[in-house]
Amino acid sequence: MAKVKPRVKVPKTADAGEIIEIKTLISHPMHSGRAVDGDGNLVPRQIIHSFQASFNGKLVMSVDLKPSVSANPFFTFPFKATASGTFDFIWIEDGGKEYTKSKKISIG
Repeated sequence: MAKVKPRVKVPKTADAGEIIEIKTLISHPMHSGRAVDGDGNLVPRQIIHSFQASFNGKLVMSVDLKPSVSANPFFTFPFKATASGTFDFIWIEDGGKEYTKSKKISIG
């Protein structure tokens, strides 16, 4: 399998009360379990089945994914910046493997 790589774009700074845009992307093939390999064998299902974003320990976004989601899932969402802190992002794959990324933001 290709290397799984989570990426996140969060502004380093924002004004208090500003609505910022958070962007996330994870490089992942998202095998649905329906494809066959070159030998005609089924490729086992292996998808990112959930994504969560938290800010300073509080959940701000959660998504459940299904096999029909394309490879390399991309999410973007708004967030009202009121305090400095850390975003924690978690992608969970079938089998329980987790991929994480954290980003800090300072409110000026």
